[in-house]
Amino acid sequence: MQRFIAIALAGLTSLIAYAPAQAAYPDRPVTIIVPFPPGGSTDMVARTLSTRLSAALGQPFPVENKPGATGAIGAAQVKRAPADGYTFLVASIGVYATNPFLQKNLPYDPTKDFDLLTVAVRAPNVLVVNPSVPAKTVAEFVEYLKKNPDKVSFATSGAGSSDHLTTALFWQRTGTTGIHTPYKGGAPAISDLLGGHANASFQNVNAVLSHIRSGKLRALAVTGDKRSSVLPDVPTLAEAGVKDVDVYSWQAAAAPKGLPKDVRDKLASAIVAVLNEPQVRQSLIDQGFEIVGNTPEQFDRFLQQELARWKTVIETGKITID
Repeated sequence: MQRFIAIALAGLTSLIAYAPAQAAYPDRPVTIIVPFPPGGSTDMVARTLSTRLSAALGQPFPVENKPGATGAIGAAQVKRAPADGYTFLVASIGVYATNPFLQKNLPYDPTKDFDLLTVAVRAPNVLVVNPSVPAKTVAEFVEYLKKNPDKVSFATSGAGSSDHLTTALFWQRTGTTGIHTPYKGGAPAISDLLGGHANASFQNVNAVLSHIRSGKLRALAVTGDKRSSVLPDVPTLAEAGVKDVDVYSWQAAAAPKGLPKDVRDKLASAIVAVLNEPQVRQSLIDQGFEIVGNTPEQFDRFLQQELARWKTVIETGKITID
């Protein structure tokens, strides 16, 4: 009996010692990997989370940009990281839902290699043109494309990105063609669009909002199922006569597969809480984002739906990486 009591006390002591260690997460910096260059939509979301998570959890949350291969390089780095909660990914739709159907020998599987945390935000894309393009409406732009087949360049944040697939869908629905010009992220694509080195683009609303307001880019339509609150005078593509091109880009967080449940729950809950802080929420809405902040289980179901949707779109359109 005395030996049993001693063993039980020893076990209790170890549990007591273990509990504070678990509760202490995070007790050192947590790295956020963004698989795109600085300045794009995903980077903006990650840096917002970085600042507020640091304040909420008491540790630095530095952002590391690891661009390349439409996000596959950064995603693969997160896959290989220890599953301890000290590295996680903030990436967009292409990394999670379209790369699997567009890249051969993809070095990660979004359904098997990550613990999904939350879809943070979503935003429609907006069709923008450089002011040198002589079109002020979607109808005029379609007419311009038909008169200039395979001459108008469309800048995208990468092959397989939401803006690339939106471009391909737009061409299919309007019977037009153009030149796909992929970049290593939204920021360099926008830079060349502003400089007149590209003619048009389907960019995330938040990434080009300031350029639209300043007149440096002209907005023709948004890809959502309703008008954007920050561009109320810009019609949807459906309103402009182009049906079945409802596309939202979204940014989501995921960690290496195998996180301890309490760490996963704490990190996911902290991200959602930060997104719903009144100041953060309003700031993101003002930039054109819609707050999602769902649970890991909801993210998993949503991802399955997105994978099925984009698999069909890619196969039907015979879309390939240029």
